[in-house]
Amino acid sequence: MVRRTRQEMIEETKRKLIASARGILAREGYADAAMEDFTGSAGLTRGALYHHFGDKKGLLRAVVQTVEGEMDQRLEAAASGSSDLWEAFRQRCRLYLEMALEPEIQRIVLRDAPSILGAAYTQASERKCLVSLSSLLSRLMAEGRVKAGDPETLARMINGALVDAALWIADGDDPGNRLVNAADTLELLLSGLETGR
Repeated sequence: MVRRTRQEMIEETKRKLIASARGILAREGYADAAMEDFTGSAGLTRGALYHHFGDKKGLLRAVVQTVEGEMDQRLEAAASGSSDLWEAFRQRCRLYLEMALEPEIQRIVLRDAPSILGAAYTQASERKCLVSLSSLLSRLMAEGRVKAGDPETLARMINGALVDAALWIADGDDPGNRLVNAADTLELLLSGLETGR
């Protein structure tokens, strides 16, 4: 039998709590979830939750970071899935909107994270997206595919539109129809950036 190190046991405990909380938060939302639900489902004590995450809010932050990390991986995969950089950029933007239909993302990332974790968290999360978008736009401008401008400012404007549209999609009675409208409008918006090359 292989003995695990203390660090491996710590990481396993954290993974169990995050996985447990993730499922419960996706189903019930932050307000209706109790700490006993998280710990009981993971087979751990409240003390373990407090020790590793501080409190319920700290555990939510860890869950949001996990889900957002997976979203980032999916967005990167979408961007790298095409040899055409412009097409990759368009696919990445559209995929972000499509993710707003996923119940877990709707509840945890688009509803609970902004209201519970506040502006400081969402702004830090947004900064990572802006770096990636700005880099892609800089490359598109260098290739002459997108009209010249300040890539950081343009990234902020596109990101703001995408985030607002995702929140709108997630919050509606007919999210599928809202996605269609948002995706069509996104194409209209992005077409104005193309140089026509």
